[in-house]
Amino acid sequence: MEVRLAERLAELRGEHGWSLDELAERSGVSRSTLSRLERGEISPTAAVLGRLGAAYGRTTSRLLAEVEAEPPQVVRAGEQRVWRDDETGFARRSVSPPHPGLRGELVEGTLRPGADIAYDTPPVPGLEQHIWVLDGSVEITANGQAHELRAGDCLRFRLWGSSRFRCPGPEPARYVLAVVLP
Repeated sequence: MEVRLAERLAELRGEHGWSLDELAERSGVSRSTLSRLERGEISPTAAVLGRLGAAYGRTTSRLLAEVEAEPPQVVRAGEQRVWRDDETGFARRSVSPPHPGLRGELVEGTLRPGADIAYDTPPVPGLEQHIWVLDGSVEITANGQAHELRAGDCLRFRLWGSSRFRCPGPEPARYVLAVVLP
């Protein structure tokens, strides 16, 4: 999957007619990092994928889905793709993978204690999100407003600005994220 992701990132830049310098300016990701990502030398972090998604007008899920085959109607638990960012302590399970003909998807997120992920901009302005915490607690800041959520709590919003997910611990936080494109 990482090889296909590297190839797709290079294709997207080509489709937009952008140089590495242009994409670096639009995404806030250094030119050298972009070059290494497109050659498959390194894997992107969650934050970098978020910045690239924003530059291309795509959610992280959609970017990842573009490198997978057409998703089936039923996705068995053992077949759900899990992507990990070991640097930030974030794991993301694509419970219902995005599909070009659908506007919504479900993602299970897990943050280890101390994990802290910040996104400068939404991948798609006005993106609707519903976050239901299953285990632990998570601090979510969306559009400049901070929320402390515990198991059973649900937060919903449309994302126009930056966002941040932080797990204060002492146990991991696990949540369901429902994403609906505008």
